[in-house]
Amino acid sequence: MGGMSDVRLQLMAQELEHGQQTKVFNAPAGLGRWGLMVHRWHTRRALLQLDDGQLRDIGLTWEQAREEGRKPFWKD
Repeated sequence: MGGMSDVRLQLMAQELEHGQQTKVFNAPAGLGRWGLMVHRWHTRRALLQLDDGQLRDIGLTWEQAREEGRKPFWKD
């Protein structure tokens, strides 16, 4: 699931502090400002729909997913 860029970027920063490497999935190339906002809106809504097993697969807790998923689409 490559659309979790905002969450993955935050997690990458945390993992780098602990010396771990991770693969980060960015938003599709070529998106303008509005395209990026729509991308965030869709991916954050999708994040709120994931069950516990899916969240575990991407390395997030329910609290982290909820925090990211409830952000407004215009915020990083």
